[in-house]
Amino acid sequence: MNQAKVIIVATLLAVLGSLSTISATLYLSWQRAADIESARLLTIAQWGIERARISLDDAYRALQTAQQLSSPPCSPAHIRQMRLIEMNSRNMEDIAYFDQGILKCTSAGLILREVKQTPIEFITDNGLEVSTSILPKVNGGKGMISLGSAPYKVLIDPARFADIIAGPEVQLAIATRNGKILGGLHEPDPALVQQLLEGSQVPHASQILRDKDLIAIVIEPEGRLAAQMWREMVVLLPLGLLLAALIVGVIVWVSRKRLSPLGELKLAVDKQEFIVHYQPLIELKSGLCVGAEALVRWRRPDGSMTRPDLFIPLAEESGLILPITDQVIATVVRDLGALLQANRELHIAINISAEDIKTGRALDVVRQALNGTDIQAQQIWLEATERGFMDIDAARTTISTAREMGHSVAIDDFGTGYSSLAYLQGLPLDTLKIDKSFIDTIDTGSATSSVTPHIIEMAKALKLQIVAEGVETQAQADYLRAHDVDFGQGWLFSKALAPQEFIAFYQANLRQCQDSR
Repeated sequence: MNQAKVIIVATLLAVLGSLSTISATLYLSWQRAADIESARLLTIAQWGIERARISLDDAYRALQTAQQLSSPPCSPAHIRQMRLIEMNSRNMEDIAYFDQGILKCTSAGLILREVKQTPIEFITDNGLEVSTSILPKVNGGKGMISLGSAPYKVLIDPARFADIIAGPEVQLAIATRNGKILGGLHEPDPALVQQLLEGSQVPHASQILRDKDLIAIVIEPEGRLAAQMWREMVVLLPLGLLLAALIVGVIVWVSRKRLSPLGELKLAVDKQEFIVHYQPLIELKSGLCVGAEALVRWRRPDGSMTRPDLFIPLAEESGLILPITDQVIATVVRDLGALLQANRELHIAINISAEDIKTGRALDVVRQALNGTDIQAQQIWLEATERGFMDIDAARTTISTAREMGHSVAIDDFGTGYSSLAYLQGLPLDTLKIDKSFIDTIDTGSATSSVTPHIIEMAKALKLQIVAEGVETQAQADYLRAHDVDFGQGWLFSKALAPQEFIAFYQANLRQCQDSR
């Protein structure tokens, strides 16, 4: 992913993360407000049920007491006894005696006109007969609730069923389980109560509590819920903003790591964005292509290439050179496996890191890569720069193991590092590669031009094969050939080639050399 895409994605993620966090905060505030209000309304409903139950129990006890009166019905003594029962009740307004459905007397005295018993609308679990909206003249025609157990009935003010303390914004209705309203607090709208009992949605906050034969309906305006939500937001919104800032910070931090050279390199390793080009190795005496050096290239998703000198030092410093080396080994086998199997004299040189020279780790990777193929170990050369041989004891062990496996080992870019003659004498190397900086001085008359023949002679004395790197002119090739240098590579022969291009180059070179014999 290129930098522009990373920036765009990071920006979108930051915006999305912030909006999501703030939205979640708003939702949580609303949910908490709804939960708090729901719990508050439920508590009020419980109070209402308890208060209504007190009124029902009071009426039940009064009726049970009346059932035990022994005085003749509606006699002065009977009326006095009923008045005493009414006076001992906190909730009752009156008590009356009926005979065959006709009202005969109340605690206030005899009834001289005919008053028929009102229809029964509901019967409670303990047998109380309930009639609502009774309009007795004794209290000026105010609606009352009748509770009876033959032959007695008591009258209770509807307010007694919902006589609790609650804010003025709260409306409470107490109803029977068949929907008959017994009483209410703050004048609840009967039509709204019926809608709630029927399960309809209403533009109010509400709570319904059912308890045996009673139902409590609590209603409050939606504005109360909104006010509670804002109170919750005062607490939660700063936390949401802090979390949003944290998310943005994390996204910025991750994006900066992704945009850093090391972050991009790690991503490239994960996505295996590395390819291999092959620079032909030419035998100087015959002009025959005998092999190639595998050179890693970083091909970005947009097709652009990053030069090795820009990422190899970072890869070595960070340890990413190890998985890159593994990818190179696997790629060489995949790219040129068939060519190597068909041409046993051909070899491919693979660069390994100083860490791999020290530990020998890459040898197991090469062994596994060649396992199951018909590629021979001697067709894979291993190369390392002079820095890889600083730990001479570890290097000697790795080189010896590699040669026992059949690989040839070369010291790369000789002359630019820390090697000395003592190092070369102490290591069982096969090949020495002269760095391009020395080849460039051939026939130039520079102060360092005399160093090149000394390197050549030293390599010969140690019985090492010699490879000249960076050969660019025919004069350089002639000089090297005259000094019995074995191999050369450089732009004079060919640049580093993609796999198919190298295969074509090798086959063309092979035909040319065979025709010239």
